[in-house]
Amino acid sequence: MSASSASAASASAVNASLRLRDETFDTTALGAYNLYLLASPTRLQLAVADVERNKFVALEEHPLPTGGLPALAAQHDCLGQRGWNAVRLAITGRAFTLLPAPLFRAGDEEATLRLHHFLTPFETVRHTAHPGLELVNVFAADAALASWLSTTHGASGRLLHHTSALLAGLVHQRGAASPRRLYLNPGPQELTLVVLGQSLEYCNVFPCSTAEDVVYYTILVMQELGLNPDEDEVTVWGELTPDSAIFSLLRTYVRQVRFGPRPGNVQYSYRLNDVFEYRYFDLFSLHFA
Repeated sequence: MSASSASAASASAVNASLRLRDETFDTTALGAYNLYLLASPTRLQLAVADVERNKFVALEEHPLPTGGLPALAAQHDCLGQRGWNAVRLAITGRAFTLLPAPLFRAGDEEATLRLHHFLTPFETVRHTAHPGLELVNVFAADAALASWLSTTHGASGRLLHHTSALLAGLVHQRGAASPRRLYLNPGPQELTLVVLGQSLEYCNVFPCSTAEDVVYYTILVMQELGLNPDEDEVTVWGELTPDSAIFSLLRTYVRQVRFGPRPGNVQYSYRLNDVFEYRYFDLFSLHFA
């Protein structure tokens, strides 16, 4: 390893709040791996999957410095390197809308999104198709971030909204005869709620800063969609622990609450064993998006 590479790796390790890597992960052979990224305004989650072995071999979490993801990539040993088999970058945020695929027309993205979000001069609009659900996700993205992805990773890079990753993971996880169910995914200052039956019935992202916010929106959606807090099961992934205030309060008002597992049909390095299995579900679900 060169002095500059060693310096970059050292900086990456110092800045990471989580850095787990399997010893088989070879940063000199990036073409053997897919890179999955989940970006919020303040941090980046990163996962690497070995394509041939269908196995996650790295998981990292980094606070974003001034300058955001491009600035972090400049310090990281492989984030900004070209040559990955595929790169998928999902962004958080409430500026998205889901349309039935037959109603979507290319070129109408901005007009569609304008029904509840006006683009700023620093944003661009993108869309992602969900063939399994016959939906199209139209969303706003930071223009500089989209430009970085295109410039750095070219045709191998794909930009998505994090709800697309979450939905892909849920569809992959559920069987054909799965019951109608509510899914929660708390994140940084946000809560994503999804109701899936034979088709997608509901998907929205709410601003949340307290455990009470999470419970309020959960009960609100259950009431609106005719779900029973005493009987219907609620599955939770995301940013909480079994002894957290959120989970404790949820169990007070919703009787059948359980944590969800990681996406199946893919392997995980033993290095990830110390991470709760319900964490990073939307990040890992980029494998199926």
